[in-house]
Amino acid sequence: MITRYSHISIYVTDQEEARRFYTEKLGFEVRTDVTMDGGFRWLTLGLSGQPDLEVALMEPKPGPNLDEESARTLRAMVERGVFGVGVLETDDCRATYEELRRRSARTAPATGSA
Repeated sequence: MITRYSHISIYVTDQEEARRFYTEKLGFEVRTDVTMDGGFRWLTLGLSGQPDLEVALMEPKPGPNLDEESARTLRAMVERGVFGVGVLETDDCRATYEELRRRSARTAPATGSA
């Protein structure tokens, strides 16, 4: 029986830009950052209060999971900001908003999030 999610993926156009945004602006921590043979980068982040869930930042590139056309289509959707990912939770929405505003996190890069 399936008991929980361990990883989720967010498609981004630039893993390094997304890593900086999620870590420097939103407070995520890097869990795994490995570049494998062929240049594939496995980059996962997480929140310190949620150690059992990792967020994989994935660039839509042709490879084992995506053909050229699918990668191009997915990338275009991410660039337009029409590929949603989920909801982040906070204990105090107004305080979090002010903190993120101070960090200049009002707008995300083309990461599939807003």
